[in-house]
Amino acid sequence: MHVDLNADVGEGIGANETDTAILRQVTSANIACGVHAGSPAIMRATVELAQSLDVAIGAHPGFADPEGFGRREMRVSEAEVEELVLSQMRALADIVTASGASLQHVKPHGALYNMAARDESVASAIARAVRAFDPSLILMGLAGSAMITAAERIGLRTAGEGFADRAYRSDGSLVPRHESRAILSDPRAVIEQALRMITDGVIIAATGEPVRVRVDSLCIHGDTPGASALAGDLRAAFVGAGVTLRALRAHRRV
Repeated sequence: MHVDLNADVGEGIGANETDTAILRQVTSANIACGVHAGSPAIMRATVELAQSLDVAIGAHPGFADPEGFGRREMRVSEAEVEELVLSQMRALADIVTASGASLQHVKPHGALYNMAARDESVASAIARAVRAFDPSLILMGLAGSAMITAAERIGLRTAGEGFADRAYRSDGSLVPRHESRAILSDPRAVIEQALRMITDGVIIAATGEPVRVRVDSLCIHGDTPGASALAGDLRAAFVGAGVTLRALRAHRRV
């Protein structure tokens, strides 16, 4: 068994201590592209940090809503979504190329991610943007969601993502952050959910039902309190269970 462990980074001020600690534990980094968070300087510092730690690099585009941290849904056309994603991929790719590294994947952020998980038109627009920019990139999205379906339909490689610290509904979607018990705060519960997800291919919904899921990558949110310690605990738990951690570029799924 193997899985990619990813984290959303580059969303604070500089390549800070939290990002550094998290990147020492994960195999892939989703780097904010300066729109919902980050800046060219932060992007450059985070790319260089990921490269120095041999962590695969991905673009993390979101809505232009820094006040809401990209977590507020917006009314946008498909053309607007395509340009939003394309422009942010270009911005990060320029920095990545200048650093002598390469992009592995694209993972939308926040509200854009959640909309694409359920809305086929948003999902398709994102998938088209990724294919237009570089069809060899992997599109990461919620496992079993519309984003994965849209990407596979046009021939992109995909990575189904799971969340160790989020509660799920019985349809495989995430419990919205504004609802109670949306976030798992007990580290033991987080580790238990992560292991079950990867070793058994099952999530237990907040209402108690088992949900089958195929997860290629597991997310640790950089803004979760104690994220770096949690990432280390997850890594240790996976090693103890015989699960190998490796970046998506080393996976064979198409």
